[in-house]
Amino acid sequence: MIRRLPRSGALLIALILCGCVIKQQQTVPVEPTQLAELMQPQPPKLKTINWDASVQPLVAQMLRSSNGAAPGSVLMVDRIKNSTNGAMQSGKATDAIQNALANNGKFQLVTNDQLAQAKQTLGLSPNDSLNSRSKTIGLARTLNAQYVLYSTAQGDVKTPTLQMQLMLVQTGEIIWSGKDVAQN
Repeated sequence: MIRRLPRSGALLIALILCGCVIKQQQTVPVEPTQLAELMQPQPPKLKTINWDASVQPLVAQMLRSSNGAAPGSVLMVDRIKNSTNGAMQSGKATDAIQNALANNGKFQLVTNDQLAQAKQTLGLSPNDSLNSRSKTIGLARTLNAQYVLYSTAQGDVKTPTLQMQLMLVQTGEIIWSGKDVAQN
């Protein structure tokens, strides 16, 4: 005669035979502020370019090499041309170039207001980076500048290569050229 085990006994034997262990889950209390932090998506950390540190060495090279420029010569710095593989803060890069040239003792800079007014007179957008040396020189002639600094950023947008060219407005001749990788 086979004797039946009570249902709870059969369950206990089945669990022992299977090697299963029942473990009660414990809940850990979470503070409301911690929960709010866990629920918020974290934006990706973007690398930022230190434009001031990136343009300073190039501007210093240009100023040393432009000994033939008469003190007080008018220099037009146009918005940097973005030829990278992504979106770039061209305005910040251009501002860094202008800041590096402020009080340089050699060139008198065309002001942003003068540049904006000349672009408006020619029917160009204030943010137009002109995209060609001939357009840049044409704008510089309108402003009676003797020199123009034409700048581009190329390659990977995270570490672009900066190239600057100092040109004579009268002839379009490139009298200085420099290239360096931007610093993060």
